[in-house]
Parts: sequence; C-alpha cells; structure tokens
Amino acid sequence: MCGIVGLVESDLTRPVPEAELQQMVRTLVHRGPDDEGHVILPGVGLAMRRLAIVDLAGGQQPFTNEAGNIQLVANGEIYNFPELRRELEGFGHAFRSHSDIEVLVHAYEQWGPDFLVRLRGMFALALWDGRTRTLLAARDRAGEKPLYWTNTPQGLRLASEVKALLVRPEVSRELDPEALDEFLTYEYILAPRTILKAVRKLPPASYLTYRDGRVEVTRYWDAASVALKPWTDAEAIEALRDRLRHAVISQMMADVPLGAFLSGGIDSSTLVAFMAEASRLPINTFSMGFDDGSYNELAFAREVAAAFRTNHRERTVTPDLESLFDKLVVHLDEPFADVSMFPTYMVSSLAREHVTVALSGDGGDELFGGYDAYEAQALAAKLGGLGEVVMPALAAVAATLPPTEKKKGLVNKVKRFTAGATTAPSDLGHYRWMVYLGAAAKSRLYAGGLRDRLRAHDVYAPVREALGRFSQDDVLNRQLYADLSLYLADDILVKVDRMAMATSLETRAPFLDADVMELAFSMPANLKIRNGERKWVLKQAMRGILPDAILTRKKEGFSIPMKNWLRRELQPLMRSLLAPDRVRARGLFDPAEVTRLMDTHVAGRENHAHTLFPLMVLERWAAEHVR
Repeated sequence: MCGIVGLVESDLTRPVPEAELQQMVRTLVHRGPDDEGHVILPGVGLAMRRLAIVDLAGGQQPFTNEAGNIQLVANGEIYNFPELRRELEGFGHAFRSHSDIEVLVHAYEQWGPDFLVRLRGMFALALWDGRTRTLLAARDRAGEKPLYWTNTPQGLRLASEVKALLVRPEVSRELDPEALDEFLTYEYILAPRTILKAVRKLPPASYLTYRDGRVEVTRYWDAASVALKPWTDAEAIEALRDRLRHAVISQMMADVPLGAFLSGGIDSSTLVAFMAEASRLPINTFSMGFDDGSYNELAFAREVAAAFRTNHRERTVTPDLESLFDKLVVHLDEPFADVSMFPTYMVSSLAREHVTVALSGDGGDELFGGYDAYEAQALAAKLGGLGEVVMPALAAVAATLPPTEKKKGLVNKVKRFTAGATTAPSDLGHYRWMVYLGAAAKSRLYAGGLRDRLRAHDVYAPVREALGRFSQDDVLNRQLYADLSLYLADDILVKVDRMAMATSLETRAPFLDADVMELAFSMPANLKIRNGERKWVLKQAMRGILPDAILTRKKEGFSIPMKNWLRRELQPLMRSLLAPDRVRARGLFDPAEVTRLMDTHVAGRENHAHTLFPLMVLERWAAEHVR
C-alpha cells in the first residue's frame, strides 16, 4: 500500500525540482510510513510513499524495465503476480525483486495498456513511457485505490489524494457548485467530479494517458459487458463458494500480520470462515459496537469469532466525537458525509495496533442484493400506478409522525419509504432511496446565487447514465450495476480507503476480486433475491459453514446514531458550525432555513441528520481548505 504522485510538464525541457516533488509526496506519509522513493527525468517526476507489505526488503519503488525507459510507481497489491511473473519470465523479462508491483512495468512493456485486464488486484498506478513520451495512469476495476488528476497550463499533476495536489500553487481551489449539489444530494461526490472544479477523479476500471498536453480517459473493463449464464442453483452455489474461497486465500498474501473486520453480517463472516480454513494460526478479527442496542451488532460478531476461534478484539463507539470529527473532516480531501466513517476509522485504528492488513466484506451487498433499497423498489413496482396516486398523501401523513430514536423500526421505515418514493424522480428506480435532499428541500435551503448557478444542472444524470449503460434485461442486476459504479466506488470504498489509510492500515476486499465480480454479474436476479430473501445464493453457498443465526439475520448496515447525538452530545458543535453568521458569511445557504432545520431536529419533530451533518462537514472542510 502506498501513496503516489506524478508531475509531467507541458514543456518536457522544463526541469522538475526535487523539493517540489518531495513536498507533494510527503503529504501522503500516512499512506506509506515505511519508505519513500522517486525518479526525476526531463520534464517528469514520479514519487511514492510505501507501506511495506510484500517483499519488505526488495520492494522499493519506483520500478523500471531492463532498458530503463519505462518508470512506474503504484499503490496496491497484485494478487496474481506469481502467475504473471512466470509468464513474463518466459518472454525473457528479468526481475530485480520479489515484489508484486514489479510485474506491472514488465507487463506494460509486454502487452501495452492491455495488461490491465490481466491484473487481479487493487491498484492505482502511474507509468512514464520514455519511448513515446506518454504518461499512463490507471485504477483497479472496482476503484479500491484512488487517483486524482488535474491538467494545468504547466502540465499534468496526479496523486493518490487531493491534498498532494493542493500544495501546488497552480491548482485552483475554486469550488464546483455542481459537485456541491451532488454532495448534499447523495452525501458524497460522484466521479469524475470532485468538490474542486480543476481536479478530477479517474473513474474505476479506467486508464488515463497524457501526451503533448492532451488527456484521454479510456475504460478497460465494464461489469455491464458480462453476459448472463443459465446457471442451475447447484452450479451457481458451488462456483460462488469456490471463487470466494480462492479470492480470500489469494488476498491473504502478505509478509506482515493480517486480520479481518468482523461485523457479524454474512459478508465479513464469510471471509473469516475461509481465512480460518486456510490458516494454521488463529485469525485476528476486529469489531466496533454501540451502547445503543438497536445499532449494536457485537453479539453476532462474537458468535462468529467463537465459531472460528479467532483472536477477537472490539471497542465501543461513543458520542464523544467532537475531536474525531475535526481530525477526520480536515483529513478528508473533499466533503464526505457517510457517518460510518467514524466507526470505520476506529475499527481501523484498533486493527492497526495488531496487524498491517485487514480484509473487509465490502462489495457483497452490491453484487448479491443486500440493500433495503432493492426491497423498497420492488414494493413500489408492485404498487404501480396506485402508488403514484396515493404515495404523496401517504408521505404527507408520514411526515407528521415524529421519528423514533431506533436505527430502523416501523415508523422510521414508513417515513423513509414514503419520502424516498416522492423525493426523487421515479426513473431512478431504487436510487430514490439513496437520495437525501430533494428539489423542494434544496429550494428552501440554497441561497439565491447558488440556485441560479445550478438552474441547468441535472444532479441525477450520473445515476441515469449508469442505469442506462446496463443494457441487459435484468432489473436487479441493473440496480446492482449502478450501485457498484456509484455508491460502492464513490462512497463505500472512499470511506474505507481514507479511514484505514489515516491509520496506515491496508484493507482488501475479496468480494471485489475480478473473477468474483464477473461471476456475480453472470448470475440472474433470481439467484440473488428469491422470494424476498436477499443474497440467496451467497447464503446457500455458506450453509453448513457459517452459523445458522448469521445466515438468517436481517441486514443492519454499519451506521451510528448520529440523529440522536446531534440532539444531545453533538448539538453544541452543530450550533457552532451552523451559526447564522457563519452560514451567512459562507453565502451558499439560507441562514434562517438552516436554523429551522436544527431547531426542528433538536425538538425531535423531524430527523434532519442527513442534511445537518453534511452541512457541518462542508463548513468545517471549507474553513480548512477554501481560501
């Protein structure tokens, strides 16, 4: 695991000062506390910070080919590197180390950009080809590892995190109002946008080339291109069990201690089961709990830990988060409001005390149908035209019901279902329940200048585009594809990468193995949700391996009682960040409306946590980063 940066001058005769390159890469020391390396060529500089995982002594970067005309830095792990290395040695390539990353430079030399489809791993890489004077940068298929770039008049600048770009005076800090609109709509910003107009995210499964001042972005893999297959139940179950087992074993590759995050849900429990099966020593597992019983899942995690005799450690998340809020929001490169970043950081911190690598269950929901939104859309589809007629009235009645402090509960479910069905356009399908701020609420909240700048902006266009890219006649797989492309890539994986890397912990997601993803998208909907049972094929694959209680429990989700804490323990922080004078000075929102949202939330009449917490994050982030 590493942090990488790159500079390519528009005029290749212009030298790259070593001090400027080092200034960029040293903002990423948390991503790689063990080592630093760089290469400077005419008009080009590549640098990296290393967290040593494989070949601790010989894996220093950058790597080069035998002729010295290709240079590479990379972040991540290539799990199939032994097979690739043997194949490349057969072509005559010579290796100087046992590092998995070294295969990348030789694979590019052998196959060009097509080498990317051969990789099984998580990565972000930057490679300079001196033969063609071209920079190539790429990300893994799911987007586990990040990469940001900006094309300035002086040249291309890229980095694992935006903070490394912001040390460059030529990188503008001007806000992108359309990205701001996305953030408040979804609680995260969708690639390729970032909160800054000048900076872009490279999308997952894509590579960028820069030559003669021009940037081109190309997609090299797409789950939408995977054809459905006529699986029998037995064949699908066996294939999934085998591929997941192989993915877990391959991702246990490390020369340092490793473990797993364990929530007690089926995804993380599956990983722990296969890890325990493959290891001669007890597996290290880590969990976070809550004093609030409706949020606490520690009992399930303990059951799995006991079943597989793991070295299990756990902690409790408390509402005393003010100092952690400040630390994490400042650390983030752009506003991000998924409240589960707090327990993710805390479980990462706990794990880092004992291991350097942790496996996580991310991706299971997006591949096999684990979210409530799929059930909500199925219900809305059954209601059909009747729902469109009566839903606004039901939503109005539900809005008068005060929310409960429980995580879910009947009242909260009714309020969320009716609000989702009426807040966003129906053509978004299940994504209506992943929208947190609708047009009417924005009209009240946004100041006039911001409303005017967004008049022509369609904040739902990325969702429609993702849904439209999936052309096969399978409604559920179309929904899963959108979630893989958007929610997983730009929320879940961003959260896990940033929070784990803030503690210098590497995380890996076996469900996002390329072969597992392709297997999942070859399976039709009835293997994933059957008779209302979500993740059917995964549960069948793990029957007899996992405890029955884990297979039959309902999904809870990794969340925290933020709505309750904003009414009590975190209310002073909220009132301070969103004080009328402060909101007015920022000039983006109506101070009176922000105050109304706080007052009604604190009084318990409504739950505005999904608006107030993002506004708090935005204000604290802007105070730190906007000049």
